[in-house]
Amino acid sequence: MHELLNNRYQVIRTLGSGGFGETFLAEDTQMPSQRRCVIKQLRPIQNNPQIYQLVQERFQREAAILEDLGGCTDQIPTLYAYFQSDGQFYLVQEWISGDTLTAKLQKQGLFSEGAVREILVDLLPVLEYVHSQRIVHRDIKPDNIMVRHHDGKSVLIDFGAVRESMGTVVNSQGNPTSSIVIGTPGYMPSEQAAGRPVYSSDLYSLGLTAIYLLTGKQPQQLESDSQTGEIVWRQNALQVDSTLAGVLDKAIAYHPRERYSNATAMLDALQSRVNPIPPTQPIFSPPPTVAVNQQPITQNNHHQSIIMGGLIAGGLIGASVIISQVFRPSSQPVVNEQVTPTVTETPVVSSSPVMEENITSPVIPQTILPSPTTNSYVWLSERPVTDTDLVDKDGFQLDIMRNSIYARHGRRFNTPGLQEYFNNQSWYSPIYSPKAFPLQLLSPLEKRNAEYINQYQDRHQRRHFPK
Repeated sequence: MHELLNNRYQVIRTLGSGGFGETFLAEDTQMPSQRRCVIKQLRPIQNNPQIYQLVQERFQREAAILEDLGGCTDQIPTLYAYFQSDGQFYLVQEWISGDTLTAKLQKQGLFSEGAVREILVDLLPVLEYVHSQRIVHRDIKPDNIMVRHHDGKSVLIDFGAVRESMGTVVNSQGNPTSSIVIGTPGYMPSEQAAGRPVYSSDLYSLGLTAIYLLTGKQPQQLESDSQTGEIVWRQNALQVDSTLAGVLDKAIAYHPRERYSNATAMLDALQSRVNPIPPTQPIFSPPPTVAVNQQPITQNNHHQSIIMGGLIAGGLIGASVIISQVFRPSSQPVVNEQVTPTVTETPVVSSSPVMEENITSPVIPQTILPSPTTNSYVWLSERPVTDTDLVDKDGFQLDIMRNSIYARHGRRFNTPGLQEYFNNQSWYSPIYSPKAFPLQLLSPLEKRNAEYINQYQDRHQRRHFPK
């Protein structure tokens, strides 16, 4: 039996080890559930008191960044704690029960085109959020993307920033710098290998990850054009639709200026063929103004510059693809409010209700519902809703907005009118009965928004489906 780390964490087994330290699966003995967690032990590469102080400062900064990221999306592991002991640095993170993409490919073989599209649609909004925080992941590869068992969502793990902190040294001018380049050969573009990663460096790595899933070939096994340096891969995946192949070609372009400028642009291109009909109203609000010369937080900030722009695109996807949560930062993200969201429904006559249980309720005259749209109100997972967002909405629209938060996580509805509406949405994939729906699937921001809309409806007596 291993000793307790920090007098609290009981190590179960070692998950991996490398030049920067080890990773363990552990139990938190001070939690009633004794929840499992992942502990990363990180070692500075130099045993030097002056360097140690620099490493300590960087480690604390990067841990704070990980806390913010994990607190705003469930597709990045939550940071539970961090501590120092005997010259070692430790991160305690949420344990994701799932398989890496590498493990899944080894188990099931090559991924279908639809499965690859689903992973891209799942992850691109997460990357857009990460980049909006001026962070470059720098180590996207099949081993660092996990597919969670309980809901099939893709989770982005193992950011390179903390490992970079462990490589802190002092250069000949006496300034702290990093002695290492974070990334994995093959999945790392040339500018990143030179120590100057930009946001599209992550898109390059994600594109090659998708190609690996389609072909089973690591980047080093693929040919490249001797004149342009572009990777040649299509002959290994002839069955792939030309639209998807074109998106991947652009993502893995040798020069950053030839790639998509941001994750939103790549998501737009990916979804343009799936459902070209535009939504009836904007799914996303305008982004905050970003300074032209903002620097991404990477190991060499002074080497990099990139313009953050564009909208986080919603778009539409086919019925075979499930839209996951999409996250977008606000100037003051709501991540810690504890509220109990309210779901209110009243049955109406429906020609084809989807019910999981028998409900005895009075029948009211059939209501002619507005034509179904493709608006899934995904921005409700990205920023706090305000009265400005609601003032021009009628009762039906407000009911749909509020319940779309639950519908996007697979909730069914007892109210036939609601169920019929969401059945007509291409992004909707019903999974849970109303009673079995786990509220923990909602992020704190989503819970807050659901309750905010509910209270607004109460104040203004504006409902289509009465409580």
